[in-house]
Amino acid sequence: MDYERLRAFRNEKNPFGKRLGIYVEELRPGYARAVKTLTEEDLNPVNVPHGGVYFSLADTACGSAMVAYGTMAVTINCSFSFLKSARVGERLTAQAHELQSGKTVCVLEARVTGEAGELFAIGTFTFRRLDKVIGLEQ
Repeated sequence: MDYERLRAFRNEKNPFGKRLGIYVEELRPGYARAVKTLTEEDLNPVNVPHGGVYFSLADTACGSAMVAYGTMAVTINCSFSFLKSARVGERLTAQAHELQSGKTVCVLEARVTGEAGELFAIGTFTFRRLDKVIGLEQ
C-alpha cells in the first residue's frame, strides 16, 4: 500500500474534513495523526470550540489508521471525553493508536492535544472493518 498516496487521497476526498480544516499528516496501519488549527468559526455560543471539532478530528485520525490496512471501515461506537478547551489559533493534533485489531471489529484510541502537549480530549473508537478494498482512483 502506498501510504502517502492514501493520505493524499483521504485529504482530497473528504469534504467534511476540508470544511473543518482537518488534515491527515501521517498514517500507517493502526496509527494516524491528523491536525487542525482552531478558528473563530469553530466556536460555539459560549465562545469555546464546539465539542464536535475535537470529536471530528479524533474520528478522522482513527478512521485513517483503520483504512491504512487497505479496506474501508466505519465507526460503530465511541466513548469520548472532553477535558479542557483550547483557544482560537491553537493547532490541535489527534494521534490515533490501535488498541485491538480483530477480523471485523477493531478498537482505537485517539488523544487530542495542543501545541504545548495539553490534553484536550480523549476517545475510544470502535470500528467495523468492511470487505471493500480502498480504491484510490475514485
